Amino acid sequence: MPTLPHPAPLARLARRTLLASGIALALAPSAFAQGAYPNKPITLLVPFAAGSATDQLARALGQSITDQTKQPVVVENKGGASGMIAAQAAAKAAPDGYTVLITTNTTHAANEHLYKKLSYDPVKDFAPLGGLGKGGQVLVVPANAPYKSVGELVAFAKANPGKLSFGSGSSSSRIAGEMLKQLAGVDILHVPYKSNPLAITDLLGGQINLMITDVSTGVPQIKAGKLRALGYSTPKRSTQLPDVPTIAEAGVKGYDMGYWFAAYAPAHTPAPVVTKLNQLLTTAVASAAAKSFFEMSGSEPWTTTPQELAQFQAAETQKWGQVIKAAGITPE
Repeated sequence: MPTLPHPAPLARLARRTLLASGIALALAPSAFAQGAYPNKPITLLVPFAAGSATDQLARALGQSITDQTKQPVVVENKGGASGMIAAQAAAKAAPDGYTVLITTNTTHAANEHLYKKLSYDPVKDFAPLGGLGKGGQVLVVPANAPYKSVGELVAFAKANPGKLSFGSGSSSSRIAGEMLKQLAGVDILHVPYKSNPLAITDLLGGQINLMITDVSTGVPQIKAGKLRALGYSTPKRSTQLPDVPTIAEAGVKGYDMGYWFAAYAPAHTPAPVVTKLNQLLTTAVASAAAKSFFEMSGSEPWTTTPQELAQFQAAETQKWGQVIKAAGITPE
């Protein structure tokens, strides 16, 4: 795995994130000048379709925010273009605290390395609010595959370069597969799909040999005995698959590729509003509805301060960029 940059550049980038977001009160009229915040409905913009994991989390959070503030929360799905449509809409929204982007590493770590031109700047156009959750993915193969462990899969791939293929229907799934190739030193063909469920269908049908997919997509097929789980993508085992070793445990040292959810407001949102939103979201993450989502999706709650999210985003952006560059992926 490529060595991560020295902390100093990351700290500078994180500071740039916070400065560019314009959190200082001087950069925008205070929402409090119009009365106590919030005093009208809040819109949560989601970059993916209704029913997606991000959408489900946003709806759970919205329910809690309504309970806390007595104000309606509207979840608006603006899917498409790898999350860029919603991210652009959030970036252009009024910086008054009434539009919040509930998003993932796709829009705020991966896209700038996967596309030549973005319709938004993931740093300059946003005020970080806080982390919401983290999750991992599971490496799966058909139940009748000859390899029963990550070690056996890697050995097979090394003995048969270019003969295995992996599918992916998301940036997280794609980059997880590329990291496996890099760290294990194997040649496996990538086959792109529009969504992970479509890739799972072809995996079950034998058109591809393996994939690293989100838990909510993979677990039902694993429990049905149709897929075999070989490894989990983060350093900590999945609570839903406690008997499945992590990919790093299974022999691919240094392997760590999860996904995350976070919240952002438009740049120049006043500091008191950012603080209030961070408090509302932190409480919402601990709500019963959110807990149910985390258990169902195999993810876990993860909350931060705005400053911590800025630092984390800076590190993740460089990490994803390194893997994408090493994989030879040409930006579209």
